This record gives sequence, structure tokens and C-alpha cells, in this order.
Amino acid sequence: MAKRTLYGTVIVTYRCNARCNMCDCFKDPSKPSEEITLEDIKKLPEMAFTNITGGEPFVRQDIPQIVEELYKKSDRIVISTNGYFTDRIIALCKQFPKVGIRISIEGLQETNDKIRGIPDGYNRGYDTLRTLVEMGHPDVGFGMTVQDMNCEDLVPLYHIANDMGMEFATAALHNSFYFRKTDNKIDDKLKVARNFEKLINELLRSNSPKKWFRAYFNHGLINYIYGNKRLLPCDMSRNAFFIDPFCDVIPCNGMAQKAVMGNLREQSWGELWNSDKAQKVRECTKKCDRNCWMIGSASPAMHKYIWVPGWWVVKHKFFKRGKYSLKENKFIELQNKN
Repeated sequence: MAKRTLYGTVIVTYRCNARCNMCDCFKDPSKPSEEITLEDIKKLPEMAFTNITGGEPFVRQDIPQIVEELYKKSDRIVISTNGYFTDRIIALCKQFPKVGIRISIEGLQETNDKIRGIPDGYNRGYDTLRTLVEMGHPDVGFGMTVQDMNCEDLVPLYHIANDMGMEFATAALHNSFYFRKTDNKIDDKLKVARNFEKLINELLRSNSPKKWFRAYFNHGLINYIYGNKRLLPCDMSRNAFFIDPFCDVIPCNGMAQKAVMGNLREQSWGELWNSDKAQKVRECTKKCDRNCWMIGSASPAMHKYIWVPGWWVVKHKFFKRGKYSLKENKFIELQNKN
């Protein structure tokens, strides 16, 4: 059997129970009758990795059936969720003990609940995580989108995740059609960057090679916040894709306008992926100047161009003895002087 190489993200719904300040998805929900079905999912290609996201995926009652279908064609599945629907998440993880769960927590309790707009959201999410850890579930973690309001909670939240033996994923504010936002911005870039600097050094001090590469990813987030060119080429629409609740296949969720390669309800995967329309979208993504740095596009690039993050890790972990400094980034230094 040929090696699976595609990275896929399935946006199963735009319905959401959260009211996040950085995402207006909840204002424009999809209708259940319009959303991607099991029959649609059966038409997806084989993948090395699949992320299930939303909206809030667990507002759908058929997530177990979706996961079951995706496991027939994907080596690994991770679900991004706000963790509110604890019973559904725990039941799913008992049924599928290898499925990954990433719960979005935007800081400590007060900060998180203010940003996400879910009453008692921090405690609900944290209790879900704690229950999964106590169950011995092997693939559990936090996900945090960093902004001015929560950047000082970045390292404390990492320590909570680390003490519980969990993954700790990060992102920075983005604008895109997916978030229905054009006004997300970080005002105090230096303050946010300094907190990322602290996190990077925590990761480099660990004994985990995975965390060393995660440090490189966070270095890329600083680079993005300051408006620099992406550290690695973007190959979205070539080795990775998103499919939205309406079965439109798109290159990513970071573009200003939705760019549709085709619709899986109307075409087979082969027809869609190899169509003239898909090729035109690829030409657009090749010229894209948004310089996004989200895990969905950065992770495939880090695997493909492994020698770039690999050399960065060797330099910082061994030559610089686990020390990273913002002073290395001359562009940042110049902006701060101005």
C-alpha cells in the first residue's frame, strides 16, 4: 500500500456554543441539514493525518460515526474542541482510545472565560482534560490562541499542561474568512513576543525532541506576529486541504476569501483534486502573501522541509545550550526601536 501523505482538516460544522472574541463563526452557523454527511466523508482520500474541527465538533451527535469512517482512511485523528461536552468526549475516547483531543483553553480561568464567552468554560474544559488524563488517554492536550489579553497566561498554562503530561499547542490571532474576522490584531507585539520567548526557552530546556520542534513552531509565531515572511514555504492545496461543512474543498482556513477547489458532493475526489479549478487555486496559494503560521499549514511544511527546523533545533538546543533570545530577530529589534 502506498504511503499516506495528505494532511486533511474536516470542518464538520460552523455551529458553536462559544462566543469567542477572536472568532465570529457562531454568528453565521451552518444548518444541520447542510452539513457534511457520512456518505460525503466516505469519498475523502487516504490521509496521514486528519483534524476534525468546527465550530464546535461535539454539537454534532454523530461524531463517533464520523471518527469511525475517518479511521478507515487516516493514520491519525485529532479533534479540536472547547471541551464543554464532557460526557460526549469521554464516551468517544472510550470507544476510540487512540483519538487525539485538543481542548481550546485561552488562559487561566478568568481570562479564558472572558475570551471564550462560555459560563464556567475553563472548569468544564479543565475537568474534561483531567478526566482523560486519569483514564490514561494517550493523546490529550491544550490549544491556546495567544493575544494581548492572555499572553501572560501562556507559560503558566504550559506548566499546567506539562505537569499533567499533556501536549500544549499554540496559535496567534489571525484574520480570515473562516473566523469571519478582519479586526483581530495584537497591539503590544513586544509583550506578546516576550511571553513566547519564555515559552520557547521552557520547551528547549525539556528533554523532549518533540518540544524542541514545538519551540521552532513558536519561533514562527513570533515571526508571524511581526509581519515577516513565512519561515517555510506553504504547500497548502498540494499536500494538505480543508473541507468545510458544505463539502467545499479549500486550501486552508487562513485566506481572506474562500477559494474553492471543488465540491465533494458533486465530484469524486480524483475529479476534484485534479481539476482545472483546483489547479487555479494552487496557483493562487503559490502567490499568497498572508504568511500565515498555523499548525495546519506549518506542521506539513515542517515535515517536508525537516532540515530547516532541524538545524534551528540543533543550533538552539546544543550550540546555544537551550537558550533563545528575541535579540536574534533583527526585524523585531528594528521595529521596537521605531
